[in-house]
Amino acid sequence: MGEIGVGQLLIIAAIIVLLFGSNKLSNLGTDLGTAIRGFKKAINDEETKEDQDKDLKY
Repeated sequence: MGEIGVGQLLIIAAIIVLLFGSNKLSNLGTDLGTAIRGFKKAINDEETKEDQDKDLKY
């Protein structure tokens, strides 16, 4: 009873598309991708900065 099947997921996806529209979902996906890319870049920049700080100490 606790498992969600493929058919149920398709019904949920169809309801979401009907509620929000495909254009809005497309924009949401684009914005989410941009946010994730920015987050990864910030993490990598911070790691690079920490590595440079460690190199300067030794």
